[in-house]
Amino acid sequence: MRMGRELIAVVITSVLAAGALAPAASARPASTQAPASTTYERSIPPLTDDRGRTLTLRGWNVEDKANRGEAALSAITERHFRDLRVNGFNFARLLVFWDDLEPRRGQYSERYLRKIERVLGWAHKHRIHVLIDAHQDVFGPAFGHRGIPAWATRTDGLPFTPNPDDWFSEYFEPAVQRAFTHLYEDPDLRRAQAAMWQVLAERFRDHPAVIGYDLINEPMGELREGEDLPAAARRIEAQHLTPMYNRLARAIRAKDRDTWLFVEPTPIVGEGVPTGLGRIEDSRTVYAPHFYNTAMEAGADYDPSAGWIEAYEAAVTAYPARHRMPVVVGEWGPLNNSLPNMGRFYREAVASLNRYSSGWAGYVWCYGGGYCAVDERGRFRTNKERTATPYAPAVAGTVRSDTYDAERRSYRLAYRAAPRPAVTELSLPPSARGWRVRVTGPARVLGRAPHGGRVTVLAWPGAEVVVTVREAGSHG
Repeated sequence: MRMGRELIAVVITSVLAAGALAPAASARPASTQAPASTTYERSIPPLTDDRGRTLTLRGWNVEDKANRGEAALSAITERHFRDLRVNGFNFARLLVFWDDLEPRRGQYSERYLRKIERVLGWAHKHRIHVLIDAHQDVFGPAFGHRGIPAWATRTDGLPFTPNPDDWFSEYFEPAVQRAFTHLYEDPDLRRAQAAMWQVLAERFRDHPAVIGYDLINEPMGELREGEDLPAAARRIEAQHLTPMYNRLARAIRAKDRDTWLFVEPTPIVGEGVPTGLGRIEDSRTVYAPHFYNTAMEAGADYDPSAGWIEAYEAAVTAYPARHRMPVVVGEWGPLNNSLPNMGRFYREAVASLNRYSSGWAGYVWCYGGGYCAVDERGRFRTNKERTATPYAPAVAGTVRSDTYDAERRSYRLAYRAAPRPAVTELSLPPSARGWRVRVTGPARVLGRAPHGGRVTVLAWPGAEVVVTVREAGSHG
């Protein structure tokens, strides 16, 4: 969710003034050093791989919204995945579009599937996990955007007025809202959406790069007369998104029994509004909210006193704790990343995300200005280098604690090793100074990467192990 959102700002401001979105008492202050574990941390399960290792995903969205048809995905190259790996990341959320996959009803594009396959091949070569995201912005091409095909767009003749200066406000146009209602309620569109996902699942279920399917990006819906936005979001999530996700889960499981399914609330959760999603009847489901702030999306600097990160963390953790689901934040990151307080924002945001989630994908890995993570030469743009920190992509055992101190440039992982021998992996970003790795307990380092790269640790089964990583010359 990007750019200005004046309508949301007005509604959310009124709710905040009423105290409805104040941080819960259990919310912890954002900081660079995580305090003791909270109840929700202990009750939110981790993401795991097929060997039972605890996974952590760190990476970025990868997209090509500009090209479609025969040129679709042409802006994505192997360089994206090579550079992600070089900078220590292991995750990409790949945007795919239903309108490219099925441009005419019932006719799926083999060319597009092969292009996705090529991108996945690059990801696998560079050891990047990929989340296939069925992306939509303002529903789709019927409204000048990408996502759900025009043939699947029904508006009942309601009006639509474009607003290119604030495209997110277009979600509140009557035609767009009615199109979402038809997608959720019309039996033939339900079948078409499920069939589209079955094509993707059957094609990519065995691809070694694919870790999950994000069933729909930033879903919205139709507001009722007199209904405020937080109440509408919770109703849409409960009455439309929950049954949709269960329908799509059943459809995908007919083709693919194992790949993780990622489900999103409406974008309104970004303002600290708890979701109204119900139970998803699938044991391999991940909660995948987005992490955007109205004021910062409109161009404002980060305001540490506003309590936004704390409110978001309190709201976003309640649902996965209740339903015992891992959390992976699918999009986050401001446009104006060089404003005075943005260094603090990145530091505090990363610390917060790392407290409760199994990972995140920043928006967006591209080469240039705007939201791009890096410039044309591949160098991090201001403050975005703060996303590249040491972490453990895979832990063979039960994690006791996992903390990163941004001020000291030091990382500490404590875990109880699995009952069978297995390798724990660490990822270290590039460092001219170099990294020092120390292990205590019955374990040894099998691979070293003093200036950045992959480090592996093998521990005695059941042992208590502590791994510390510190940048050479750092304090502490």
